[in-house]
Amino acid sequence: MKINFKLVTLLFATATTVAAGPIEEQIRFRQSAYSFLGWNTSKIKKQVIDHPETFNKDYVAAAANAIAATANSGLGELYGEGTDKGIGWKASRLKPEFFQKKEEVTVVANAFNEAANDLAKVAATGDINAIKVQFGKVGETCKSCHDLIRIKE
Repeated sequence: MKINFKLVTLLFATATTVAAGPIEEQIRFRQSAYSFLGWNTSKIKKQVIDHPETFNKDYVAAAANAIAATANSGLGELYGEGTDKGIGWKASRLKPEFFQKKEEVTVVANAFNEAANDLAKVAATGDINAIKVQFGKVGETCKSCHDLIRIKE
């Protein structure tokens, strides 16, 4: 049996687009997810970096769990063809070359997921110094992705 890989790829891309929704919806969901990530990272930053005297283990653990849950939610489905040109809540900031760099993006995305999951584990311990170190690693993965595929404002 001969497999038509172009057809399989087309069917997979179509199924992914149908599951994720129209371009504008994918961009809105993606922008919302990253806003939610930003909100939760700011909560950790305030407690661990800016004002460690206010450190609350449960508050930081909850934010770290939210980051890990979002990282593991399947965000990749929200990067369908055309989502570099569309408008969600605002214009997409996805670089068009994203679609040519999928292998690199996968490496960066996997590093983010791993760092986010590790942050949740470390946050559960309540060790502020370990949280600070792991939080830095999460930030490094965010920056790597931004540098690779995000247009600067």
